[in-house]
Amino acid sequence: MSDMLVNLLKLPPLDPVIEAMRRESVVVRRATPSEITPVRRFVERHFTRAWADEISVGYTNKPVSVYLAIRGGEVIGFSAYECTRRAFFGPTGVAEHERGKGIGHALLLASLHGLAQMGYAYGIIGGVGPADFYARAVGATLIPDSTPGVYADPLNDAAPHDSARPPG
Repeated sequence: MSDMLVNLLKLPPLDPVIEAMRRESVVVRRATPSEITPVRRFVERHFTRAWADEISVGYTNKPVSVYLAIRGGEVIGFSAYECTRRAFFGPTGVAEHERGKGIGHALLLASLHGLAQMGYAYGIIGGVGPADFYARAVGATLIPDSTPGVYADPLNDAAPHDSARPPG
């Protein structure tokens, strides 16, 4: 999966998107440190433990660099930035039953505006899946020769085998 580049100086405005989400009973806001446990549970249940680990870095940033989408007091989506590398967006995800409602778009914009507020002119979306979505939503362009990028050679999350123990 390739990386994409986003011109943060040309982002669409965020406020109208946040207000549109509120009209649909979805609150999009910055996470708080007291929410680490339920957010990690959501990410592990709907996505991967690696992503939950990755966004944990966002909770140590000041301000927190994790955004949440909440409906009825429950997390339905998340996005993060400055977790993997500086100026990187991601990971991000929306619960399957909530997709196609603009929630991912709102989370993307919130995080990219967070990068812009930090002073970055450009942001990187690492290891993209839906490249067409990012191109349409924020004008992101593919970065040539960016595969596998910073996600090369990941550790496996497997339990050690008995054969790994020393004899005796």
